[in-house]
Amino acid sequence: MNWWFGVTLWKRVLGALILGIAFGLLMTQLMGQQAAAAWLHAYVQPVGDLFIRLIRMMVVPLIFTTLVAGVVAMREPAKLGSLGAKTIILYLVTTFFANLIGLFFGTIMRPGEGAFETVSAAEAVPTSTEAPSIVERLMGVVPDNPVAALADADVLAIIFFAILFGVGILMAREKGEVVGKFFDSASDVVLKVTHIVMEVAPFGVFALIAYTTAAYGLEAFASIGWLILAVYLGLLTHMILIYGGLIRIVLRLPLIRFFRGITDAQAVAFSTSSSSATLPVTITNVTENLGVKRSVSGSVLPLGATINMDGTALYLGILALFTAQAFGYELTALNYLLIALTAAIVSIGAAGIPSASLFLLAIVLDTFGVTPEHTALIVGFILPVDRVMDMARTVVNVTGDAAVAVTVAKWEGELDEETFRAPATV
Repeated sequence: MNWWFGVTLWKRVLGALILGIAFGLLMTQLMGQQAAAAWLHAYVQPVGDLFIRLIRMMVVPLIFTTLVAGVVAMREPAKLGSLGAKTIILYLVTTFFANLIGLFFGTIMRPGEGAFETVSAAEAVPTSTEAPSIVERLMGVVPDNPVAALADADVLAIIFFAILFGVGILMAREKGEVVGKFFDSASDVVLKVTHIVMEVAPFGVFALIAYTTAAYGLEAFASIGWLILAVYLGLLTHMILIYGGLIRIVLRLPLIRFFRGITDAQAVAFSTSSSSATLPVTITNVTENLGVKRSVSGSVLPLGATINMDGTALYLGILALFTAQAFGYELTALNYLLIALTAAIVSIGAAGIPSASLFLLAIVLDTFGVTPEHTALIVGFILPVDRVMDMARTVVNVTGDAAVAVTVAKWEGELDEETFRAPATV
């Protein structure tokens, strides 16, 4: 088995992804799409589900231990405010540019033109425009019961309690040192366990991609191929221009090294379509490959997995224009502005699970008076193939988390540039 472990993990994951696509297509040709999907769902998909359960298992202990250890490592509670402000501002700025890029590609490519008959033939899926108010979201950050928040994997509540707990350790000074050392050691142990879990990644990625390929097939994408292309081009542009600009132009760091350092996280994000499930891998990559100190990665990345949904904001903007073009809604400059603002707001805190953002579309479409019937038809039309676009936007979300973590670490003097520039170890 030395040859297997001699190959770097990202190459094994990438190879498994390619083989998964090939295997899914092969089984479709041999058995037919429906039979192949059923067989893969019964006998192959469980391996992928196990992998997702394993990395989700790591989310809560990783967030809590690394965040507490990160706060303690700062030594000064005041530094936490500086870090938090820079993080949130960066996430908001990148989301703003994601909106602009999404509206740009939706406008120039016009994916919804001529799609009326195809969309009208779709089976409507009921949607709701109800969303938690700002007050409700803010109140939800403070847990009624920290133990319950940990059990429910309520990420924002865990972050809030972990920060308070870390500040409490700092304020306790000498009496808190033992607890601080415990969490520092615990974060090391949890990261090692994450390494063990990541060895399952190639098998999990193979299973997930094989089933996805067989279940949807290449033909299923033909009717909305132009929309998928617009989404992919928009996401790729955002990733290269905005995140690449942060790393190469603002920080003056090697861009290729950045992307190579997070290849594992991107591959897991693509296969699972879940930024929350990818979080343990993202933290490991950013800490060990890119040299971001735990005081930054342990706080910036969990927050990003919850509020940084640039891919979702971009996607919602394109879908809004797709809807308007398909059904003939006339949009004004004010409509464009409202779409951008609403897409940004609803994307913040969107559930980090597959296709969750699609059901936020109703709120965005409501800004220019789309009827409930048209909204239901759009959701019904896109839902069967949303996964292939969801995979790409999750990659963008995870890449954005990493880019912001590196940026904040550089500004805070918490980036080991020697590690960043060295060959990836994970």
